[in-house]
Amino acid sequence: MEAYTDSDYAGLSLNRKSTTGGCQFLGRRLISWKCKKQTIVSNSTTEAEYVATASCCGQVLWIQNQMLDYGFNFMNTKIFIDNESTICIVKNSVFHSKTKHIEIRHYFIRELNEKKLIQMIKIDTDHNVADLLIKAFDVGRFQYLIATNDEIQVSTVGLPYYL
Repeated sequence: MEAYTDSDYAGLSLNRKSTTGGCQFLGRRLISWKCKKQTIVSNSTTEAEYVATASCCGQVLWIQNQMLDYGFNFMNTKIFIDNESTICIVKNSVFHSKTKHIEIRHYFIRELNEKKLIQMIKIDTDHNVADLLIKAFDVGRFQYLIATNDEIQVSTVGLPYYL
C-alpha cells in the first residue's frame, strides 16, 4: 500500500483556508481518496501540509486495521509528500518554537512513524498524484501525473502488480 498527500496553502480566496488532498493505492488500484477544505487557517505552508498529512495518516491507519482483519499486513506504509519541512517535523521529536503553531492533535503522526506504521518519503512536486485532488490541471498534466504514478509504483516495488 502507498499513499500520497498534498495541500494548497491558503488556496481559498474567501477565507484563506487550505485544501487537503490525499489518496491511497493498493498496488495500482486507487482504493481511497479525500479532497476537503481544512477547518483551520494555516499559518504556514508546512502547517497546511502537516494537517493534510495527518488526515492521510488517519486514513492509512484505518485501512491498515481493516486489512489486518483479512490477514494482510500493510504496516510501514509509504506516504509520499512533497514538503520536506513536514517530513522533518515528523521525524524530529524535539519541540521548538518553529512548530509551536501546529496543533497538538496532529502530532500523532510522529507516533505512527516511531511505531513504523508509516514511512514518510519525499517526492518531487511534479510527481505527486495528490495534486490532482487540490489543483486544476489541463489534460496533458493529468496524463503526465497518471503515467508518472505508474512508473513510480513499478520502480519502488520492482515487481509487477497483480491486484
